[in-house]
Amino acid sequence: GLRVVRAGGRFPVQAGAFRFAARRSGPRQALCRRGRPVHGGAVMIYLDSAATSLQKPRTVHAAMLNAMRTMASPGRGGHRPALLAAEAAYDCRALLADLFSAPGPENVVFTMNATHALNIAIFSLVKRGDRVVVSGWEHNAVTRQLHLIAADIDVAASPLFNTEAAAAAFREKIPGAKAVVCTHVSNVFGFVLPIYEIAALCREEGVPLIVDASQSAGLMEVDMARLGAEFICMPGHKGLLGPQGTGVLLCRENGRPLMAGGTGSESRNQAMPEFLPDRLEAGTHNIPGIAGLMAGAEYVRSHGAANIGAHERALMRRMARQLENVPGLEVFEAADDAAQAGVLSVRHERIGSEELGAELGRRGVCVRAGLHCAPLAHETAGTLETGTVRLSFSPFNTPKEIDAAAQQLKAAVKSLSDA
Repeated sequence: GLRVVRAGGRFPVQAGAFRFAARRSGPRQALCRRGRPVHGGAVMIYLDSAATSLQKPRTVHAAMLNAMRTMASPGRGGHRPALLAAEAAYDCRALLADLFSAPGPENVVFTMNATHALNIAIFSLVKRGDRVVVSGWEHNAVTRQLHLIAADIDVAASPLFNTEAAAAAFREKIPGAKAVVCTHVSNVFGFVLPIYEIAALCREEGVPLIVDASQSAGLMEVDMARLGAEFICMPGHKGLLGPQGTGVLLCRENGRPLMAGGTGSESRNQAMPEFLPDRLEAGTHNIPGIAGLMAGAEYVRSHGAANIGAHERALMRRMARQLENVPGLEVFEAADDAAQAGVLSVRHERIGSEELGAELGRRGVCVRAGLHCAPLAHETAGTLETGTVRLSFSPFNTPKEIDAAAQQLKAAVKSLSDA
């Protein structure tokens, strides 16, 4: 069954926290007033944070600009700009290690994104023909890499929002597997899988675990020590509020290098260093990105991931309550608060998801429609042929925005139904 609850108050962020410069984009002017982007005079409501966070703490912008002005490359010189870069990279590693209970700063590897991190993790543990257990809610960042390796993919399928069934499916599949790769939260439906129970099952069977924390990092507890996972992969640009082009791989042990090249260490050695993080970080670091990531992670630490996640879930419930009686609209909402994060999918019985998403975009409401790079999740939920329209929330969305977006969605459905 479905349950609808009243949303709580807004997250404690000042409305004037953001100022974006005006930019010319083609023939139309894109502006931002009072922290809200504006297109053609209509206020834009951004509800696509599951793809990437658009609104960032202003400290993120400042940190990146400062890095571009003052920092060079870490490990590539003894001069002050190089040393400042090395200090920034180390400080970010230390913060992330503390935030996610990793063994130490050296166990924090910087990547381009979560997909890059997942590729390294899977490449480190899985070979051709190995049986790998995955949930029925995985992103293509997991499944395409496993297909590329020609692994034997064993899906622990379970019904949407049923955590007990999810745990039971993994309990049946894990024995004898080479590895388990599991998302913490579905990027399509916000389904929170019982990752700590799954991790305990992996430890009992001695099977290494890779966790995809793309939709949970910065929004709920992700504790590497408690999980005992071999690798945890996450983006910098979603819940951690950093810039695009940043990702994090938390490693319990040395991984297998996916790329080789300069590290600024052991330069006479033609093999990649044996120690972390250098073993998995070839080439020049994205220091402006790392600086911005640290500022975003600082924001998460100061406000609390659990508080941010609770705010997003409250907005999700508020939206679901307003949409539940829209004719022909199916709302995918869990009855159990703990089973769903701040992500809500809907679909209409007659209007195509992409058509509805495009109409919302024309009305200034930014959502994502289609299959969300997760066809396995849609197949498991029975939405593969239709896709869904996904609304996802951020710490900077307000109840007022949710109410306005709900009205626009209702108007869009009516307009398209009447056409």
